Amino acid sequence: MKTIVYPGTFDPITNGHIDLVERACKLFDKVVLGIANSEKKTPLFNIDERKELAASALAHLPNVEIRSFDYLLINFVRDCGSTSVLRGLRAVSDFEYEFQMANMNRALMPEIESVFLTPSEQHSYISSSLVREIAALNGDITPFVHSSVAEALVSKFS
Repeated sequence: MKTIVYPGTFDPITNGHIDLVERACKLFDKVVLGIANSEKKTPLFNIDERKELAASALAHLPNVEIRSFDYLLINFVRDCGSTSVLRGLRAVSDFEYEFQMANMNRALMPEIESVFLTPSEQHSYISSSLVREIAALNGDITPFVHSSVAEALVSKFS
């Protein structure tokens, strides 16, 4: 069984993330959405909330597993029985950081492969931080996130 790990903070999961997971589900037998605890980023949603929102947004995909982790990514990838990491590239500006991370991961775990996918054009500008900012200012976030995520964001900021 070919498994790929899609790591991130997913604070919150967006339609862009969902698009990448849907694409990966067609290429791999199993996709593990690895939600990083990442307290240094001071997430809006705690780890359990982020897992719940991701589960709701990805419920239509039977080959997705949602897990959280708070340790080195390569070790999490091994724990998931994988040697593949999925990363999204929205713009050229993402490439330099992702290239550096892919090379560092390979230096730490030579058998690891990074797979880069681009989101659909209509999702290429969406980021969790922009969605949080729009929600905080009472803007309409419904085009950018699953309905359960929109409800959770409205609740957080009301």
